[in-house]
Amino acid sequence: MRTERKQFNRVLKHLSTVQLIVLFYLSAIILATLIISVPVFHQTGIEFPLIDRLFTAISAISVTGLTVVPTELTFNTAGYFALAFILQFGGIGIMTLGTTIYILLGKRIGLRGRQLISVDQNRSTLSGLVRLMLKILQTVIIIEMIGMVLLSVHYLNYFDTWQEAWTQGFFAAVSATTNAGFDITGQSLIPFAGDYYVQTVNMILLVLGAIGFPVLIEVQHIIFGFRKNRRAEQRFSTFAKLTTTTFFLLALFGAVMIFLLERNHFLVDSSWHESLFYSLFQSITTRNGGLATMEMTQFTEPTLIVLSFLMFIGASPSSVGGGIRTTTFAIMLLSIFHYAKGHQSIKVFKREIDREDITRSYIVSVTAFMLCLAAILALSITEPFSHIEIMFEVFSAFGTTGLSLGITEDLSNIGKLIIMVMMFVGRIGIFSFLFIIRGKPNKDLYKYPKAKMIIG
Repeated sequence: MRTERKQFNRVLKHLSTVQLIVLFYLSAIILATLIISVPVFHQTGIEFPLIDRLFTAISAISVTGLTVVPTELTFNTAGYFALAFILQFGGIGIMTLGTTIYILLGKRIGLRGRQLISVDQNRSTLSGLVRLMLKILQTVIIIEMIGMVLLSVHYLNYFDTWQEAWTQGFFAAVSATTNAGFDITGQSLIPFAGDYYVQTVNMILLVLGAIGFPVLIEVQHIIFGFRKNRRAEQRFSTFAKLTTTTFFLLALFGAVMIFLLERNHFLVDSSWHESLFYSLFQSITTRNGGLATMEMTQFTEPTLIVLSFLMFIGASPSSVGGGIRTTTFAIMLLSIFHYAKGHQSIKVFKREIDREDITRSYIVSVTAFMLCLAAILALSITEPFSHIEIMFEVFSAFGTTGLSLGITEDLSNIGKLIIMVMMFVGRIGIFSFLFIIRGKPNKDLYKYPKAKMIIG
């Protein structure tokens, strides 16, 4: 037994930090599959094949929300709580919960553990990481609890018993905050299409989950710092400014485009406030939410293309979301703009963007686009659906969004495997995907003379 343990430890030591993170997420998927396979969590008499259980587990760990079985008909009340527990693993992050458990057990987080945390949270420093993990967990739990109370009390107007209202409120708050896209109503938020209170609470929870933990923590520091010392100058970091600006500009862009493209179609008979909430909610949910107040099939193809583009971008870095991330998209746009102006560097908010970050943004975007294109091509061969339906499904899976045109349940086993891969890659991130095989970085021992290429 000791020999096997030593061999296992040797294997772990030879794995890179990124490979270990991926291994942890794969282990979480196996654990999630085992949990949702327990019959006590199922409705009586349901059929739940292994591939569908695996698909549901990956969708939950990646907080995507694409489902091949109806959640409300497959799981019972105990199953809802089990699924909500899995969503916490996926949304908050493996290392956040793992760090908390380690601390509760009285164990110390070593250098290796701090390296894993830094990779999982996209941090470049090892200092203050344990405190950061506890802060993230505390922040998410507080947000979910407030959301649960706000929704549950209001749901008493919709459901017959307080138990059902609070169960619905609890699950809805967890699903919205983690941007999971799962629902136990059977119709997402369509039953609340005319309830602006429910929509507003959900939009706030979706934004708080997708805007990124670093931004939320900076806001807390500034608020509490201002209370302690009103004269102290509190500033947001350049990252927080760029992230927040891009996030809300994309939400505004999506809402305006939905309104313009659908004003003579889906929104033709809607009042101004109905048009506003339909457009705004569907735009915000593409950041990574997956919840919807109407059927996506009612949108026209141009609108679906815009939504696919927004899902491809996804949420902010170090958030519960997937996609290429908002800062990646922002840096790409800024680099194009500054290059067209003849500038040699990118300056934003009186700061200069590091050249390596510019390179990384293009690597992420191009790799993600090629991966999505390959998935679209593969599904076009294996599945009998239209190209727009397949494209929408792929971008939804990669962005870990969970919106669908209704084809998920009818995918073949090969199609399900392709979507599972896209959801997993969207959750761990493109760089983690590229570094799975790479292993530990190697320094170049020599260099060749540089060659100039003709570009464009």
